[in-house]
Amino acid sequence: MKLGNDRAIALVSTPWPLFNRPSIQLGSLKAFLQKELPCLPVHAHHLYLNVAELLGYELYREVSERSWVAESVYAALLYPEKFESIEAFWWRKSFIRSFFPPGCDFHWLCREVQEVSGRLLNSISWRNYLLAGFSVCFGQLTSSMYFIREIRSQAPGLKIVIGGSSCAGEMGESLLQVFPEIDFVVQGEGELPLAHLVNSLSQGRSVPDQLSLPGVLARPSSGRSAGATQQVARMDDLPSPLYDDYFQTLYTFPPEKRFFPKIPVEISRGCWWRKESPTGKRSGCAFCNLNVQWKGYRSKTPSRVISEVDSLSEKHQVLSISFMDNLLPAKGLKEIFEKMTSLGKELRFFAEIRATTPRHVLAAMGTAGTETVQVGVEALSTSLLKKLNKGTTAMTNLQIMRDCEIPGLPDLTGNLIVRFPSSDETDVSETLATLAFVFPFRPLKTTPFWLGYASPVFGNPRIYGIRIRGNHHLYGRMFPAEIYRGLKLMIQEYSGQKRYQRRIWKRVEEKVREWRETYEELRKAPGSGPILSYLDGKNFMIIRQLRLGRNPMTHRLAGTSRNIYLFCQSHRSIREILAQSPGLQEDRLLSFLDTMVAKSLMFKEGDRYLSLAVPSRHAFS
Repeated sequence: MKLGNDRAIALVSTPWPLFNRPSIQLGSLKAFLQKELPCLPVHAHHLYLNVAELLGYELYREVSERSWVAESVYAALLYPEKFESIEAFWWRKSFIRSFFPPGCDFHWLCREVQEVSGRLLNSISWRNYLLAGFSVCFGQLTSSMYFIREIRSQAPGLKIVIGGSSCAGEMGESLLQVFPEIDFVVQGEGELPLAHLVNSLSQGRSVPDQLSLPGVLARPSSGRSAGATQQVARMDDLPSPLYDDYFQTLYTFPPEKRFFPKIPVEISRGCWWRKESPTGKRSGCAFCNLNVQWKGYRSKTPSRVISEVDSLSEKHQVLSISFMDNLLPAKGLKEIFEKMTSLGKELRFFAEIRATTPRHVLAAMGTAGTETVQVGVEALSTSLLKKLNKGTTAMTNLQIMRDCEIPGLPDLTGNLIVRFPSSDETDVSETLATLAFVFPFRPLKTTPFWLGYASPVFGNPRIYGIRIRGNHHLYGRMFPAEIYRGLKLMIQEYSGQKRYQRRIWKRVEEKVREWRETYEELRKAPGSGPILSYLDGKNFMIIRQLRLGRNPMTHRLAGTSRNIYLFCQSHRSIREILAQSPGLQEDRLLSFLDTMVAKSLMFKEGDRYLSLAVPSRHAFS
């Protein structure tokens, strides 16, 4: 590409992303622009990092982890006339008062944020830029619009482009129509559309022809290209992300405010579980809208992943890596983490995986240094998992929850979706029955269902017994009525079943709280180890169950009983167990299995059984 204007490009990420890692969106876009347009200066402004430093990391973290709370802060600055309404809502939703300095309130927080933002705005010469591009993802809408409005007042001629997950489809089209400060919207993957837009602007074409730039919407917009996107065909062709600006900002902080960040890396884009059939029908999790900006699924080769992690770790002198994939690849994962181990670095990883990930892959991940995995559990009822289209069962979920209790394997974090439309008493009863067996495992977090734009539920509301009402009503607390009505936003409102769902799931939510309290109490003692574990004596084994307020209970299994228990470390059918135990009568086997289930040492679903105790020591069998 030929660049005819030497003015620089600004890439901007506003609050409230996690402060302790650079923006992968900014890092990837900067690297691509500099590869395609090597003479073009590109500056990445991680404004959220400055806001976090000046507010205090603990307070920033507490706000950023609650999307409605986060969005409300800059909404109060954008629309002062709605301040009282926003403040009333904020205090009902906020649980962070303990992180405020004594005597401080929402007014104080807004003043602090406004002052910090003003200093940042005045520290940058916005008039020197040809274009400012904003990454607008979940929780960043009001902060992005606040900075865009203030920047436009300082530099009226500056072109503004937005992109990101909150700009997909009709969401991006509506933002362009409602906010005159926005000149362009990039839909889908950003690299190619942004590079072509920058090249077009550099040639003096202030309003490029939409049809000539797929993936870019411009004003006046006809919406004709709202579905068009451009993607890089091979992810190995993408340059390694550039995070220099983030680290340069971090190094300007006082020593007591500096920290070791986590480096974001992506292996893939899209979701291999979310497929599109030749008829246009989509599969994938019914509630999910995380991949609406991608078309299909692509991944990097293992060798490229290894070299990128190695070079980024070396360049920035850090060892913590966060894989940003919505779902790691199903193939080649063991190879990737085995090669990570061979780097000889004590790396620490975070990743998101499916519940079907086998133990030997978890073992490779653990050996490489993976500390935590986000697992798509979502439900402990097989009937509900079918409605969620997870492609898993309650037993599948229990198996990986159990495996992640093995010393040396990654810790598991996951959600338990409650109040899902069309769920019923059967789903709740199955969930409660399963919950009786999960107390030895790390608790899940209950997450009430929310309706995401472009999710399968959004696309087929009647199937789930609901009606879509438009944007979530809480957006109406933040935006003036005319803006609220004109936007299409990430979280949608619906009617149908809400009261019923709250009622039937109440017992589950109470049981999960009990689960969390029990787990934390049993694990807080130094050296407590797994709550349900075993030691193997070759011809016999001893199982230990920790109990609240009582001594541990122990069980000894010998001979065939031991062999069956170890065989059921992967869930097995009655037929499989009998085939593994020649001469064993089925009635005797069923009697043994029923005893194990009654003691909560095994879990039964249909005719399949799963042993629940884990090795006491670091073991990958």
